[in-house]
Formats: sequence, structure tokens, C-alpha cells
Amino acid sequence: MTGETGLSKLIRNMRPGLNTGDYVFCCVDSSERASALAPLGSFRENEGVTVILPKSKADDLGLPYPAAFAWITLTVHSSLEAVGLTAAVSHALAEAGIPCNVVAAFHHDHLFVPVKDAARAMDVLRRMVVS
Repeated sequence: MTGETGLSKLIRNMRPGLNTGDYVFCCVDSSERASALAPLGSFRENEGVTVILPKSKADDLGLPYPAAFAWITLTVHSSLEAVGLTAAVSHALAEAGIPCNVVAAFHHDHLFVPVKDAARAMDVLRRMVVS
């Protein structure tokens, strides 16, 4: 199944969805430790392995994190080779003063915004769809 590459079609059909819960980015020392945590997502860097976890799980394990985020999924099936969706979305959120961490997965793009900004971010994204 191939994802969409046309930017205007991606934006018109992106249908942002706010997932339940608060999420955090933590760093652990190994891929084995990361895997044992069953994270929502992970990425290996030279300094350690970043894991995305439900905040409650990180709290239970005593893992430190700098901030809590809301998770928004753009439900359009975007191609990993699509050009401009990340730029358009992050630009719109930046114009509204909302920080955004983007994770591109196989089927969808996922945005992590500060919990306090989740409702505003959803409004910004919905306005993009109808523009």
C-alpha cells in the first residue's frame, strides 16, 4: 500500500486525531533496556536510546523527562517520500507559538506538542484542513 505524496491532498485529508493520555521522551542507556520498556517509539542516538512512553509508565519507573506531551496523529496515509507535510504542519504550529516534535511512521505522521497546547494545536491543524 503506497502512501500519498501530493502536499495539497495530504493537508486536505490529514484529519488530525488527539490520542488519549500524556506522553514523555526519556533516554535510556541501551537498546535492550528500551525494548524491555515496550515504548510507543524509540530512536538510537550516540548518547543513548530515546523512548516515547506514556507519562504514567515513566513515572512508575522513576524515569526523568523534561516535559509532558499530547500525541496527535495525522490520519492521512502519507508516503515516507512525501515532500512538505512536516514543514507545513510545523510552520503552522510555529506561527501559533506551539512547539512540535514530529515522528514519521510508515502510515502516518505523529505530532507531540506540550499538553497545555494540545487544544490550540488541534485548532491550528483543523484550520489547515479547511483552508
